[in-house]
Amino acid sequence: MGVFHSETVNHPILTKNEKKVLNGICRYPNITDSELSDVLQVKLSTLTSIKRRLAAQGYYRSLCFPLLNRLGCELLAVIYMQFNPVIPLKERVETTKRTIEVFDEIFFSVGEEEKGFSISLSQNYTNIGRINEIRTETFGKLGLLEKEYPHEVIFPFETSHIHKFFDFSSVLQKLFELDDIQKISTTSDLFRNVTKIELTTKEKKVYSALVEHPTATTQQIGDLVGLSRHTVARMKKQFFEDGLLQVLILPNLKTLGVDILTFYHISFNPNKAPSTHELSLLNSPSTVFFASRKFEAVLLSAYPTYQEYKEDEMNKIRFLKENNLLSHPPFISTYMFERMELIKEFDFAPLVRKILGVSS
Repeated sequence: MGVFHSETVNHPILTKNEKKVLNGICRYPNITDSELSDVLQVKLSTLTSIKRRLAAQGYYRSLCFPLLNRLGCELLAVIYMQFNPVIPLKERVETTKRTIEVFDEIFFSVGEEEKGFSISLSQNYTNIGRINEIRTETFGKLGLLEKEYPHEVIFPFETSHIHKFFDFSSVLQKLFELDDIQKISTTSDLFRNVTKIELTTKEKKVYSALVEHPTATTQQIGDLVGLSRHTVARMKKQFFEDGLLQVLILPNLKTLGVDILTFYHISFNPNKAPSTHELSLLNSPSTVFFASRKFEAVLLSAYPTYQEYKEDEMNKIRFLKENNLLSHPPFISTYMFERMELIKEFDFAPLVRKILGVSS
């Protein structure tokens, strides 16, 4: 069961405490339950009980997210394309899974009848370029591509900002009509530290296992890699302290009543790069992913209704035009959760194994 695509289950309406806890773990995924209990002013026993229940009912899942910039990855890449819908989506998805999404670098990929996009992490541009060439050749032979090639947007970590990386807290806060709980400062700009860390053979095995089995206990990880629970716990703590791992909370948006995912690619005026303040004003409560470099940005936003999507889109375009920030109209594409096909969803384990040289 995933964040963007799942069978909708008729759950009871969430209580106020359940909403507070779900929003809280999305806002502060890396703090302890005890710390979150203090922030939310919810009893610790109540909080842990709610977390277990919400996870069991499929309201969210938790990942160990690898910050691969510290292990040799140099960039994040977004590729999007428009399709000639002559071939049914199901057939296209099967072709995509067989020929393109097998590449380890791609961790997230979405499609609808006439469009799609993917997000990748990569050690270098050569790997991304190769994937895109195969993508173009594969789709071209099938007659799937419209007149344009797939578009690629590259964000080298050293010269880019990842303002939001699948952070759903502001979406849930607005959806649940909750008061702001921002009581702890959070680091919003991921991937900027590109100082490489070398891991030992044992650390590589533990790191890879933690990413592949995010809900496993330290004892279970230890059994998998042949190390003691205490050794695994010590390594895991160090990975988090060194900025090699973070917890990523993925709420089930479809079950929670969110209907639309919107993809924005904005090319800025070459004579007027947006300031940090101007970029922050693009970061609306509906934004879940936001990456920018000097003259372009990609955003993903989630909306419960079409009206909310249109209002946010209009506000963005008005702001960009009034401040003379556009080089040409932004590319905007909407995906409906009911029709969207999830081809790959937050699968980081293959790339981690590839980078570390660890077998599955």
